[in-house]
Amino acid sequence: MAKELKNLTKRSDNYSQWYNELVVKADLAEQSAVRGCMVIKPYGYAIWEKMQQTLDRMFKATGVQNAYFPLLIPKSFLCREAEHVEGFAKECAVVTHYRLKNDPDGKGVVVDPAAKLEEELIVRPTSETIIWGTYKNWIHSWRDLPVLCNQWANVMRWEMRTRMFLRTAEFLWQEGHCAHATAEESEARTVQMINLYAEFAEKYMAMPVIQGVKSESERFAGALNTYTIEAMMQDGKALQSGTSHNLGQNFAKAFDVTFVNKENKPELVWANSWGVSTRLMGALIMTHSDDNGLVLPPHLAPIQVVIVPIYKDNDGLKAISEKVLPLVKELEAKGISVKYDDADNKRPGFKFADYELKGVPVRLALGQRDLENGTVELMRRDTLEKETVNFEGIADHIATLLEDIQSNLYTKARNFRDSMIFKVDTYEDFKAQIEKGGFILAHWDGTPETEERIKAETKATIRCIPLEGGDETPGVDMITGKPSPRRVIFARSY
Repeated sequence: MAKELKNLTKRSDNYSQWYNELVVKADLAEQSAVRGCMVIKPYGYAIWEKMQQTLDRMFKATGVQNAYFPLLIPKSFLCREAEHVEGFAKECAVVTHYRLKNDPDGKGVVVDPAAKLEEELIVRPTSETIIWGTYKNWIHSWRDLPVLCNQWANVMRWEMRTRMFLRTAEFLWQEGHCAHATAEESEARTVQMINLYAEFAEKYMAMPVIQGVKSESERFAGALNTYTIEAMMQDGKALQSGTSHNLGQNFAKAFDVTFVNKENKPELVWANSWGVSTRLMGALIMTHSDDNGLVLPPHLAPIQVVIVPIYKDNDGLKAISEKVLPLVKELEAKGISVKYDDADNKRPGFKFADYELKGVPVRLALGQRDLENGTVELMRRDTLEKETVNFEGIADHIATLLEDIQSNLYTKARNFRDSMIFKVDTYEDFKAQIEKGGFILAHWDGTPETEERIKAETKATIRCIPLEGGDETPGVDMITGKPSPRRVIFARSY
């Protein structure tokens, strides 16, 4: 492991290669036998589980309930909402047959042509259509509203250029789908959920985000409006980290979902949807990690503290264990996840390198001399600083230290993000700055033509129109010279 750690490419040499190597070497994920799909390994899935459990608790606190809807969607369902199907048509995997048979030439199995489906089925790229086809059966009266559902699921979008966690053909996510009696209620829920995502990103991931609204061309297919949280990665690229969509009545119209209101008159239901995915794993890696490996915020680390004994013989290990095991129980009683690694198949140096690579926030090392002195060596992963501290009261010290690490990671990431925000007024300055990376605040005339030109010429897109903290001073578009009501945020992105 120590040898592998030395071989981790430096971020400054090749950021993309550093990321790909780190995902594999930190045991987060690996490529699968299916092109564009990944295997999430136990350590990587443990981080995702902590994200999932935290978000699930936050969702339920707002009244949301979990449900599950089919993986396969009739093709006719997607065709009912024209903008929606157009947005996903190029990414859809299609099921056409339901049976295989032995190849008469003895070359394995082939698709049985007699088992062709009457209607082709789409492997869900997202679930608006199948869910709204279901909500038609659930909603009849104003008394049936609101419907606040979320599902944890996998989806398939046939991506040709993939990167583990950031963009894969199959990925895990949650998708919330809510139905409301009024436009105001639906809009309030849409905003509530993007605020929730921002809270999760900053409080748990220690990742600062900018909340904003997408431009019309960047909206979710079929939405009236899309809210987003945008984060800045260490290489100067933006990462869309969560979205919440006001769907208006488009899907209610497409699937004839109506209800009888309090005045006994029929009305179309108002809708929203919102989601985050395993892309958050990529965001977590790229926000905090360094040339030595992962750096995990304590609130999401599967192992918050690891204790490594240093001993010469079984008697030495026994003496250390007698000292350590009560500490393990004390830490666990405080809600701190701890691992006592007393396995004898790896040397301490190997373990140190391994846990550093995997981003464990706090490492304790305890040897014979520490026992005699009543001390323990402590290292914090965020700064790599070591200190020798008294064993007495170490549990309280660790509890405080974990919160300090969490706060330090957020402050460091926020300071970096803030240093990567730039205002430009000319297209020449824009093109120069975009090569260096960062969020660029620039005036835009509001037309899709100008937006498309910028994208084609610079590969930068409008990440969002900030909800707060942006520059709302009127100006002129940097290309056309037309009036612009405010600056928007451009960046290259993942």
